[in-house]
Amino acid sequence: MTAPTPPLVELRDISIAFGGIKAVDHVTVDLFPGEVVGLLGHNGAGKSTLIKCLSGAYRKDGGEILINGEPVEINNPRDARRYNIETIYQTLALADNLDAAANLFLGRELVTATGMVDDARMESETRKIMGRLNPNFQKFHAPVSALSGGQRQSVAIARAVYFNARILIMDEPTAALGPQETQMVAELIHELKKDGLGIFLIDHDVHQVKELCDRAAVMKNGKLVGVVKVDEVTTDDLLAMIIAGKTPAGIAA
Repeated sequence: MTAPTPPLVELRDISIAFGGIKAVDHVTVDLFPGEVVGLLGHNGAGKSTLIKCLSGAYRKDGGEILINGEPVEINNPRDARRYNIETIYQTLALADNLDAAANLFLGRELVTATGMVDDARMESETRKIMGRLNPNFQKFHAPVSALSGGQRQSVAIARAVYFNARILIMDEPTAALGPQETQMVAELIHELKKDGLGIFLIDHDVHQVKELCDRAAVMKNGKLVGVVKVDEVTTDDLLAMIIAGKTPAGIAA
């Protein structure tokens, strides 16, 4: 009998405290290939703090992180990248005055045999990956400040995917986007799922989580309320978990 595929990520019994305050209190969440897990909760619930121990921004005080079934130590963002973990923050960390290719390779520029920056190759590589992720993208020579919100998201996602991300952390990717832009990001996420990436999506919007995620992990006051399949719950069920801090009756968490 074939052994089941291990999760891409297991966050087991994670605890993080700041000055005696437990920001994350013994939380366990996992993520499988081709899956999107939404992290829901009010501000201060602990969802961002939990995920920052995976991105290397914070160090856990207790618990264990497993990648592909193997225990790992992630003490900084460099460690996270070594395990093919990339984070796309709400601010996107793009250089507004540079174009898509320059942003995609920012800090990791391709060079020619003579050591010069290879602009032509970087543009060619950018066109290839954007052609797969967002075929409608055409503004290759415009500074990213001239791009729409959805187009900027696609540049940030392309950068992560080009550098072999297998685990993607997305912080409110549709915040402040209109319906058309939100749909563009949804289509990008769908493409990433088809490629077998696992995505942790941090959000406040239960409707977006219902739309974009396979499972939702709800946190309140640093504790895990429960993890549910989004197609088995309603938005009201998710709101009840966020507000009341308990799984509604009849729903297996």
